[in-house]
Amino acid sequence: MLKLDFHPAGRHFLQIPGPSPVPDRILRAMSYPTIDHRGPEFGALGLKVLEGIKKIFKTQQPVIIYPASGTGAWEAALSNTLSPGDHVLMFETGHFATLWKKMAESLGLKPEFLGLPGIEGWRRGVQPQMIEARLREDTQHAIKAVCVVHNETSTGVTSDIAAVRRAIDAAGHPALLLVDTISGLACADYRHDDWGVDVTVSGSQKGLMLPPGISFNAVSPKAVAASKQARLPRSFWDWTEINEMNKSGYWPYTPNTNLLYGLSEALDMILDEGLDNVFARHERLAEASRRAVRAWGLEIQCADPSVYSPVLTGVMMPEGIDADAVRKTIYERFDMSLGTGLGKMKGRMFRIGHLGDCNDLTLLATLAGCEMGLKLAGVPIAASGLPAAMEWLTSQAQGAALKAAA
Repeated sequence: MLKLDFHPAGRHFLQIPGPSPVPDRILRAMSYPTIDHRGPEFGALGLKVLEGIKKIFKTQQPVIIYPASGTGAWEAALSNTLSPGDHVLMFETGHFATLWKKMAESLGLKPEFLGLPGIEGWRRGVQPQMIEARLREDTQHAIKAVCVVHNETSTGVTSDIAAVRRAIDAAGHPALLLVDTISGLACADYRHDDWGVDVTVSGSQKGLMLPPGISFNAVSPKAVAASKQARLPRSFWDWTEINEMNKSGYWPYTPNTNLLYGLSEALDMILDEGLDNVFARHERLAEASRRAVRAWGLEIQCADPSVYSPVLTGVMMPEGIDADAVRKTIYERFDMSLGTGLGKMKGRMFRIGHLGDCNDLTLLATLAGCEMGLKLAGVPIAASGLPAAMEWLTSQAQGAALKAAA
């Protein structure tokens, strides 16, 4: 039985791919006294976060903020744009794409699942050419939306959303493009406007470094127009009233004020660092992680290097070794949580999260815990992965120093 008073020395290493660790600075902001959500001070807070979050999505269009998890934003995206019985094209890249499909079915939509066969589809990104070919077949334009996952948290794959938009355009199809970037936002480059996305779904507990409890819909004018014709039931999720009240910084229901304090602080942290610097940091840590995995002689879950995720690295276990048993060893011995394998990958891999409030030393400690745990669990490794990771991080630091001195 798990002891509720389990408090070993030092900090717990939360290295799952979200929720990510919440920085002390954000925790302090969330501790501010709750204020009147109809008063002037709240209106100023609301306007600040509504404007700031647009910069993270890289959009000039509205971003709807919900007091909900990312699952709620999935439902909001579907219910605001579609009608009962609508045909929706979705692409299977992993566990979360599968869950979004199940939601579409439960809402009375008719999702069609494209994808590569078997496990292969869970090791690669969205295949835009398959989407284009299917849309070309749909000469009657029965398909109303294409739904894809940008960063598939279950597999460590980041798909090319711009290529998906090009595929839809090449097919000359009017379908909406709906994208889940719950784990990609503020970790990997994402461009809602430039990539022609109609609804982008995201959440607070990944790159934004907040606890779960805030979710987002970034919406295009085309999506807003579709919402006026959509007939799926919606009340809490309805964009119309929220958008109207957001003009003055308020919401039509009680908002999660203390999480919005945290969001305000998170936006300051990210924008002060600079989005491009945030993305570069994630790419640097991800490459160090992959170099360690290769040195161990283990296989990376993502089989296509062109779509490696900067958010997490999936580590495949050799045949006959239970990845969850390895995770259990690491948790019990080193007080570190790693992501479990989900769906088709259950027991076959674990996931190292290197997102949000993470730096070089955090990652090196994480890789050290993984390496020691692999050895304790009896997993054969070819060599230590730490030198490879350290060499990469050192070379990047030296390069940055030379650039700064130039």
